[in-house]
Order: sequence, then structure tokens, then C-alpha cells
Amino acid sequence: MMIRNVLGSVVALVGAAAAVFSPFRIWYDGRHGSAYRIQDLFTGITNARPDTAASILIPFAVAAAITVIGVLLRSRLLVLLAGVITIAFTVLWMVQVGRVQHGLTLSGNGTGLDVGVAIAWAGGILLLIGAALMSGRKRRPRRVGREYAAPASSGPDNTGRISSSDLPEDLTAPPERGPGRPGEPGQWGPRE
Repeated sequence: MMIRNVLGSVVALVGAAAAVFSPFRIWYDGRHGSAYRIQDLFTGITNARPDTAASILIPFAVAAAITVIGVLLRSRLLVLLAGVITIAFTVLWMVQVGRVQHGLTLSGNGTGLDVGVAIAWAGGILLLIGAALMSGRKRRPRRVGREYAAPASSGPDNTGRISSSDLPEDLTAPPERGPGRPGEPGQWGPRE
């Protein structure tokens, strides 16, 4: 279980690094991802050139921060959220550019989609894979009265003991006193 957490964490951190790195690469027609304003993702792509603090780097940096917190807390949900944010903003960018350009193209001569988009997609997918690989935190048993109860199952607790609530009803009832058996003292009857 620990190996899964370590492997998932490493994959998730690589994905987060790729997502943050992607805006510094060319995304479309020789334009870097950091040259797109974050509001352009919602209102339409313009030729305005923002500073880095107002570019689409912001959602990817937020996703990376969520990833780091998720890895530290061993939270699959947070890492999954970071992957969804990365992919969602990449798709949103593709939709807006597609509207302006009347479609997206992919060519090898420097026009159309470029390596920055591929890196953003790879980062988002790695984040999702990292979340799937992580086993998350192990639930600790809750303390109920004097005994520990298993979190979501009935059966022996972590100490190997079985509580009376885990036994069938006929085994938890006190034994009936009968006539006794020969040679047995105590509640089974007198010795003969």
C-alpha cells in the first residue's frame, strides 16, 4: 500500500510539474500559453498580451498547489481534482481558440496546435493516473465505549479480537443450565 502511495505521488507530482511548465511553451501559432489571458477562456480569445500573473498559468499553478496538498495529505480526491482542473482549462482554451480560428489545426511548420497543449494534456492525464494509483489514507478504527469498532466492516478488528456485535445472536446468549455433564464443574451442573 505504501508503494502505491509513493508511486501515485511521484506520477501526480510529475503531472503537476508538466501542467505548470506547459504555459511556457508554444500553444498555438507560435504563441506561448502564458500569452493568453485567463478571462479570454470565458469571453473569447483576443490578441491582448497579459503579464504572467493574469495568464492561463494561474489555473495550472492552482492545480499544482492542490496536487502538493493532496500528496501531503495522501488524498486521492484532491489529486483527482487537480487533474480535472488541468484538463478542464486545457479543453476550455481549445474551445475558445477553435471558435476564433474556426477549427483547430495541427501542423509541423509552427502553425496550429503545438507542444504546450500536448504537455498540458499529458500533465492532466498523469494527475488522473496518479490519483488512481494512490491508495489514500488508511481509515483508523473508531473508539466505541471500551472496544474498537472496525470502520466499515463487521468482523475482527485490527487486534484480531471479535466483539460480541460481530457474533451471531445464538452465540452471544448465555448458555442454558442443564442437568450437567459428568465430570464437569461450574455452570453445567454439579459434579457427579
